[in-house]
Amino acid sequence: MSERFDLLVIGGGSGGLAHAQRAAEYGANAAVVEHGPLGGTCVNVGCVPKKIMWYAAHYAHQLHHATDYGYDVAARGGHDWAALKVRRDAYVKRLNDIYAGNLDKRGVTYVAGNARFLDAHTVDVDGRQYRADRIVIATGGHPIVPNIEGAELGITSDGFFELNELPKRVIIAGSGYIAVELAGIFHGLGSETHMVVRRDGVLRGFDEMLGRELNREIQESGITLATGVIPAAVRKEVGGLVLTAADGREFGPVDALVWAIGRAPNTATLDLGKAGVNTDERGFVITDDLQQTSVDNIQALGDVTGRAALTPVAIAAGRRLADRLYGGMDGRHLDYQLIPTVVFSHPTIGTVGMTEAEARSEYGDDIRIYTSSFTPMFYALGVDKKRSAMKLITAGPHERVVGIHLFGDGADEMLQGFAVAMRMGATKKDFDDTVAIHPTSAEEVVTMR
Repeated sequence: MSERFDLLVIGGGSGGLAHAQRAAEYGANAAVVEHGPLGGTCVNVGCVPKKIMWYAAHYAHQLHHATDYGYDVAARGGHDWAALKVRRDAYVKRLNDIYAGNLDKRGVTYVAGNARFLDAHTVDVDGRQYRADRIVIATGGHPIVPNIEGAELGITSDGFFELNELPKRVIIAGSGYIAVELAGIFHGLGSETHMVVRRDGVLRGFDEMLGRELNREIQESGITLATGVIPAAVRKEVGGLVLTAADGREFGPVDALVWAIGRAPNTATLDLGKAGVNTDERGFVITDDLQQTSVDNIQALGDVTGRAALTPVAIAAGRRLADRLYGGMDGRHLDYQLIPTVVFSHPTIGTVGMTEAEARSEYGDDIRIYTSSFTPMFYALGVDKKRSAMKLITAGPHERVVGIHLFGDGADEMLQGFAVAMRMGATKKDFDDTVAIHPTSAEEVVTMR
């Protein structure tokens, strides 16, 4: 005999939890199925513990410059990775418990186990059956490991959070935001850090200025960056791990090799075919603007759809879907345009809207580019100075701002307000007419000429 619900959400990550709880607030009898700890990637092996590690590396950068301001920190001890891991993991566990408590408060049933479809309305979870009028797939994704000899000797971003001590030497394979974030953390905390990328640099999907500035900063910081590297094999020697490239180059030996080459959807074990749910060639669930799959009563959201794999996106999509399905808000859905995002590199990157290449493709010559490059005041008293760079992209006769790209200390915090203005249709004149806050880096965004 099966239990029955109005709503069954497969996946207890950010998006799935947000949807189930919002639906329950509207009166739906909802359940969430999750085989791992609640919170999904973000809480357990993503944004939350990553940001804690970023803070640790950030403090190393701050301590480096403390002498510029009269502090004597030379006699201080080194960093205790193990102690930080204990505190970080305890914090994550508290969040897991909070999520469970929130489900209980809203009357959402929590089902622990692995789900697979039996049909469009029925799911099996480790031998027990659950039926629902509506099912939402929010199973997220997982890191990709290349299909090469010895690949299992490396770890992924998941494995990064299992490390009990800081590796003395590390290779990061990958060029996306996860790769650059982990490289910055390792380097900041004292690892000899090497990056190997397939093409000519990092962050190739971002605005050209951001990639150029971060490539420069990475190499100036002491991280080695090898380009044109296609991993072919990994072997273990007495001195550590050695990565061999397709062109014969070898990298290592190192104590750890981290694969950060992309993510794949968690759909392989769901038996989606039994429900009639279509996926693309990579396994991502195909959805329309309303998060609708190929089956009327089944929706999908978050990373499993392959669309803007960001925690706030999954949460927003989940809540808007509940508003539409259970809250009477006809047509309510997430607009996937103008999504701001941050890369927690060192220094940080903030970006929203079109890249310059995208704007030129869309508007041709009817765009104007404004840029600024400067040294933040924080570095005024020191010798080791870091550069910030910013770009505004405008389009049309009224110079509507269609792209904002920030590189430098504080970019992560300053982007949010500018993203609001941009979504409201702000023009360059609106920015020009805004009084600058001085002395800050953010003032550069409203004073570009």
